[in-house]
Amino acid sequence: MQHSHSLSVVVPVYNEEANLRPLMEQIRAALTPLGREWEAVFVDDGSTDQSLAVLRELADADPRVRYLAFVANRGQSAAFVAGFAAARNDLVVTMDADLQNDPADIPALLGLFEREGLDMACGLRAKRRDTFVKRISSKFGNAVRTRLTGKTVTDTGCSLKIMRADMARRMPPFKGMHRFFPNLMLWQGARVAEMPVNHRPRNAGVSKYGTLDRAVQGGMDLLGVRWLRSRFIAYQIKEQG
Repeated sequence: MQHSHSLSVVVPVYNEEANLRPLMEQIRAALTPLGREWEAVFVDDGSTDQSLAVLRELADADPRVRYLAFVANRGQSAAFVAGFAAARNDLVVTMDADLQNDPADIPALLGLFEREGLDMACGLRAKRRDTFVKRISSKFGNAVRTRLTGKTVTDTGCSLKIMRADMARRMPPFKGMHRFFPNLMLWQGARVAEMPVNHRPRNAGVSKYGTLDRAVQGGMDLLGVRWLRSRFIAYQIKEQG
């Protein structure tokens, strides 16, 4: 059976003015040959640089580019939630604005999604281009997250993912939820798989969160998600009339 899913690429943005134009060029180059309906939805998370001005420019130049701008910084999870709500297509693609995710991986990830009949396809950063401390802390965090919250994917920290938009919108919104997207999808009964993707070094801008900040906040989030898992409501409709 031939699928023809349409795509909404949702990208949180916080002070990434230097990366937005090349990112949009790469998204366009990756998606246009697919012959699918697609859009890019950028969510400006209260940037203090010229990111919003660049987004206005990109939207004026291409009707497939849309943007939302928060009044103030609300965090990556809030930006994803707003982007999911605004997405017009049946699949959402999540990625970062810092160019470390490679849009050229989207077609292969979409191929896995459709070939396997998935609800979510996740990128796996086989060769991470981060500092040693960041790699070790991420690996430790993934192990603890799996231990406390149940089955998940190997690399929950990779932002490059494709998922059904309707299921993405059913995930309970909370600060830090973006670290648990695979868990929140699996709890809904989603079929999830992952594949290796490219991971590139950051060439412009700076990381917005320190390792200690991530560790402290991540620990608090884990306790909350563990509780949420015990109270999560999931059901399937057998029949209706």
